Amino acid sequence: MSKNLVIVESPAKAKTIERYLGKDYKVTATVGHFRDLPDKTLGVNVNNDFKPLYIDKNVKVKKELISLAGQADTVYIATDPDREGEAIAWHVAKTLKIDPASKCRVTFNEITKKAVNDAIASPRAIDMNLVDAQQARRVLDRLVGYELSPLLCKKIRTGLSAGRVQSVVTRMVMDKDTEIEGFVPEDYWNISALVTPGLKKDSFTVRYYGTKKDGQIIKPEGGKITDEATANRIYGDLKDHDLSVLTVKKGKGSRKPAPPFTTSTMQQEASRRLGFTTRTTTRVAQQLYEGVNIEGQGQTALVTYIRTDSVRISDEAVAASKGLIRERYGNDYVCPYNRKYKNRNSAQDAHEAIRPSHFDLDPESVRSSLSNEQYKLYKLIWERFLASQMADAVTDNVTVDAASGDDIFRATGETVVFQGFLAAYADIKDDKSEQGGRDKLPEVTEGQTLKNLETKIEAKQTLPPAHYNEASLIKAMEEFGIGRPSTYSKTITTILDRKYVDKEGKNLLITDLGKLVTNMLEENFNEIVDVSFTAGMETQLDDVEAGSKDWVGVLKEFYPEFHEKIRTADASIEKVRIEDVKTGESCPDCGGDLVYKDGRNGKFIACSNYPDCKYTRNIEVQAKGKCPLCGSGLLIKKTIKNHKNFYVCDKKGSDPDCKFISWDMPADGKVCETCGSYMVLHRFRGRMYPRCSNEECPTRKNRKKADKGDGQENA
Repeated sequence: MSKNLVIVESPAKAKTIERYLGKDYKVTATVGHFRDLPDKTLGVNVNNDFKPLYIDKNVKVKKELISLAGQADTVYIATDPDREGEAIAWHVAKTLKIDPASKCRVTFNEITKKAVNDAIASPRAIDMNLVDAQQARRVLDRLVGYELSPLLCKKIRTGLSAGRVQSVVTRMVMDKDTEIEGFVPEDYWNISALVTPGLKKDSFTVRYYGTKKDGQIIKPEGGKITDEATANRIYGDLKDHDLSVLTVKKGKGSRKPAPPFTTSTMQQEASRRLGFTTRTTTRVAQQLYEGVNIEGQGQTALVTYIRTDSVRISDEAVAASKGLIRERYGNDYVCPYNRKYKNRNSAQDAHEAIRPSHFDLDPESVRSSLSNEQYKLYKLIWERFLASQMADAVTDNVTVDAASGDDIFRATGETVVFQGFLAAYADIKDDKSEQGGRDKLPEVTEGQTLKNLETKIEAKQTLPPAHYNEASLIKAMEEFGIGRPSTYSKTITTILDRKYVDKEGKNLLITDLGKLVTNMLEENFNEIVDVSFTAGMETQLDDVEAGSKDWVGVLKEFYPEFHEKIRTADASIEKVRIEDVKTGESCPDCGGDLVYKDGRNGKFIACSNYPDCKYTRNIEVQAKGKCPLCGSGLLIKKTIKNHKNFYVCDKKGSDPDCKFISWDMPADGKVCETCGSYMVLHRFRGRMYPRCSNEECPTRKNRKKADKGDGQENA
């Protein structure tokens, strides 16, 4: 037996670490929490300072740990470097009768030979503040969930749950939907002109900016013309009239790169750029952190620890990245100073940001060893980090104001004269401004006449705020201080699985069940669905981690009042009947009313006379267009696991046995000019692109070769 035993959480990284440490070390795994609270009972002694009543969840792992530790001279506990990891380390120490105050604990933010060996050389005691913070969070969530969930099941229906984080996030979605429903649009008008100083190829667009009065430019309130008469007056005065250049202002501008990824920004960006769900991003990131089998390298961890809210970077990583930037792009692309990115909070500043672990393994060099998802996310992490250490992009900016009578029209232009970080990571704008982009403008001089080629007036309405999607909901959770990096993905998954929130495309929408549950909680347990209260509780848990608050005291402040509310609600709340919405159809079996029902896999149609009548059927959601194979209609279906849309024939046309099925929506009536197959609309990075449905079509094969660098074919 080896002299030294190293205990980690995941078996996936055990082999890599054992290879780095050599033959004198044996590495084994706890496989997550091998000790935890019981599943079917509260497991907390509320009358004895909330003492957790832990049980062995994996007896086999426990026996193996005891056996291996008995054969080793030294035991190092190397579980993950966060609250959960510290708590598991404490459970290991308790199980193996190791003094938590002894130097038994080692941590590393990246799985590299240097990081692992440096950690082994500098063991420390288990941080009991971190352990207490984890216990406080675990017990608090258990008290809320195990007392509130049964009440929901009793008063509404079985299978429901509530939670300290999930319930407030559900309310956030409901509040956003309520805001959208109550939105009253306002009319406004955009007025613009396509102008040129000479040739048509030099044309550009100017947009109404304001009207001169007493030597000053008076802009419309909010930047929008909201009076139709004023709009018609401005349009009439501009139409068929040339403009005169009033001022030309030129200047230099710059753009700075975004910080390297935290957990939340990685999930947001993977959603925006790659179309990944938070569940997919979390799963793939974990694989990259724990290690993948790289040809010629063996099991290799490619990124640093992926649960962090810090943007701090080690000096070694900064130096390595600058060397790589210098080699790939040239010295001018290296940031001339050390960039310092500011953290939102210092709760997990012991960690670094998410970055590559091995700067000699760029995404292209390991692509053949990675799945398509792994490659895409690794490339995103790599490019974002590299860009964060690169020089600013430099732009030439120009603003042109042109006059038509007293009305002033403006155009803005921007030309990138030095790419800087944009050479590695082009930025994507969230908002497409109606006021126009910043395009390159032709050379014009003050007093020059601009020929008016075309005048436009557009009647518009203000738009309601956008629904939450997974990326924007995570951003809001982070801004409000709801949850932590390790809980974002799980929380969203939970509210979707519970059918409190539904997903339409990328939008997250509150369901009738979600409204019912949230309203009941709001009426009887307002603090549970109150954003500020939940954020304040997170702050208290951070204080426990910092050692400035006692975890038992935090629970004593919360639980008695909460428990009393549970008792009161149990006695006073009447059972709520979920009203079934009628479809307007009659049951073909018994003649009763058909109603919509919520099931484990979404809505379905059933007979209102259940259980006497067991008639059910799936809801058919009609898609636009016709089946490209038989000409019948199309239905939209959703996968059970991740609610992804796909399309099938409704089989009511000329061919009742039509087997049409496709992830991509058919482009109605369009056929490929090359092979004659039907065309589909393929979604990539949030936009729809027409392509041939035939995978063997030369247009698909040629495009696949052309796009091999960005993995578009499998997007």
